[in-house]
Amino acid sequence: MSDQEQAEIRLEFARVKQEHTDFDAAINAMIAVGCDALQIQRMKKKKLALKDRLKQLEERIIPDIIA
Repeated sequence: MSDQEQAEIRLEFARVKQEHTDFDAAINAMIAVGCDALQIQRMKKKKLALKDRLKQLEERIIPDIIA
């Protein structure tokens, strides 16, 4: 993997991580205000998808090396 590809993956990782953090803050605010449970559930599902994407990007950055 080239340095350029590595840098792009790291940049996307940082962006997705920030989005994940933003969703977490939004969900906590929605819970505190008492928003619709269905909407909170949808937000949690999107947050989980972001977590999955973070894991995929992390695996591309740090490949699993079999010794």
